[in-house]
This record gives sequence, C-alpha cells and structure tokens, in this order.
Amino acid sequence: MKKILITGGAGFIGSHVVRLFLKKYPNYEIVNLDKLTYAGNLENLKDIESNPNYSFVKGDIVDEDFIMNLFQENKFDGVVHLAAESHVDRSISNPTEFIKTNVMGTINLLNAARNSWGNDFENKVFYHISTDEVYGSLGKEGFFLEETPYDPRSPYSSSKASSDHLVRAYFYTYGMPVKISNCSNNYGSHQFPEKLIPLMIHNIQQNKPLPVYGEGLNIRDWLWVNDHARAIDVVFHDGVLGETYNIGGNNEWTNIDLVKLLCQTMDRKLGRKEGESEKLITYVTDRAGHDMRYAIDASKIKRELGWEPSITFEKGLEDTVEWYLSNSDWLNNVTSGDYQSYYEKQYK
Repeated sequence: MKKILITGGAGFIGSHVVRLFLKKYPNYEIVNLDKLTYAGNLENLKDIESNPNYSFVKGDIVDEDFIMNLFQENKFDGVVHLAAESHVDRSISNPTEFIKTNVMGTINLLNAARNSWGNDFENKVFYHISTDEVYGSLGKEGFFLEETPYDPRSPYSSSKASSDHLVRAYFYTYGMPVKISNCSNNYGSHQFPEKLIPLMIHNIQQNKPLPVYGEGLNIRDWLWVNDHARAIDVVFHDGVLGETYNIGGNNEWTNIDLVKLLCQTMDRKLGRKEGESEKLITYVTDRAGHDMRYAIDASKIKRELGWEPSITFEKGLEDTVEWYLSNSDWLNNVTSGDYQSYYEKQYK
C-alpha cells in the first residue's frame, strides 16, 4: 500500500484529485492535509469521507515543526502539493500571506520529505502543482511552453514562480524526485464563488451585477477541473522526474465572451427571456497589473503521456452550470460562511 499526502485536498482542485485517487487506486492510503481557510471546504468530500483508506488532517504547511512531525509519523511515499493561496486580487491586498504559504510552505514540505526519505528516493515522488501565470502575459500570438522564461506580474504569480524554482532546485541540488506542472484556469464543480465562473453563476441567480474588469478583453485558457485531475494522475504516476508539464484546455475565451455565454446558458436553464441576464453586466475598474492573455501549449503532455482534454468547453460549462443549480445548498453554505462549521461538526 502506498501512502500519499495531498495538500490542499479540501480545496477546489484538490478535492477532485482526492476523489479520483481514492476511486482509481483502492490500494492507496490518502491523507488530505488542509488548513481549511476560506477556500478549503470539507463538504466537497462528504461522499468519500467514510472511505477506510482516507484520512483528513487539519494543519498549516507554514508550521515547520508540524510538517516535519507529520512526515515522520506517516512515512509518505508521495506528495501531491496543491495547497496554495491562489487568488490574484487577494495577493494584491495581502502579498505577505502569499509568500508565507506558497514559498515557505513549499520549502517546509520539501525539507520534511527530504528528511523523511533520507537518501532513499526509490518509488518516491514530490509533485508540485503550479500555474501558467508564472510565465507572465502573452500578446495576441504564441503560447506558453515548458521552456518559456518566467515573467510573473502579480504577488500571487511571483510566489508560485518562487516555489517552482525551489522545487526545481531541490531536484538539481539534492536529487529529490520532483515533478512540476503548470495549469491554465480551471472551472467546474465545487469552486469557491469568488472565481469568475461560479461568481457569475451565483450573481445571475440572484439578479446581482456581473462585474467585468476593464473592457472584458483579457483572454484565458479554460481547463475542466476533472480533466486537470486526470492530468495530475498521469503526471504523478508516469511523468519523468525533474520534468515540467504544461496542462491546458486549448480553449481561449475573452472574459466578456465567457460571461455572455454564461448569461445565455443561465437564461435558458432558468427559463428567462433571452438576453435578460446580459443586462446585469457591469464594467468595473481594471485589476492592477492585469495580464492580457494566457494560453498554454499542452502538446508535451499529450505527446509523452497521452493526456488531452476529454470534453468540449461548451459541454463542460453546461455541466458546471447544472451542478451549481442542482447544489444550491452547497453554494448558499459557501457564500454565507456556514461551510466553515462543517469541520467542527464532523471532526471535533
């Protein structure tokens, strides 16, 4: 039996990875470590929390002694490191918190893994999940490659770039068995509603304004979270040590076109008159340092590991909207803050 630590496993992407690993690898023991900040929600995992091969640990990766003891007690065979502060707007307001979690937290995990494994790295993996934002901003042409020079523009992307460099340095300096992936914008079920798609879905439901930065012309490549979880699985098991893999949806949308598509979908689902929700669109002052375009070339992971997106964006978005409309209790708990009491009810 392999024992795998998944950090940030109660978060949006992490919960999908925890669920996939438990279902696909019944001989694995999965330990989910999460601090349960605003983005960590154990309700995301209610369907698997009774699995005998699953356990949850509440803790902070910034706490060096705690992390060191956790590794000593558990003897992990692998780490899937997803825990991170990840919202650009929050990083602009509080950059120090992002440095603490994303940089110091990552090096604490690296040190604990290295200390626990000693010089025996056989069948061990430290897999660090990062973002395409470390590459900076693209013009109208071109794509981010694994070799694209780093050019982060926000405190968030700078903190993730720093953690990427540290993970890579531990591979070259200490021979640590590391892997890195950089992904594009994720969407899907269980995403905290400060992110664009669930925010718009919730506001359309409530007939609230739909805030769009600037003219809404910023472009993002959107990746269905379930496809990202599949990619994480493939990289963790089959990826080459020391390598980086870019994971993208090959699916570029301007923010304004995406919001309009959401309005059309929601009007249809809610039985509203076509075009009614578009009237809620409100243009707001652009975000400071707002990168214009992200776009990933994911040909390496397709060529070397056989992964590619499994569904079209239109189908993924339709399923995502349907999930939020069918899980209004989850959305209401998140927006009201009630979800934070779930840990106290279940684990105290």
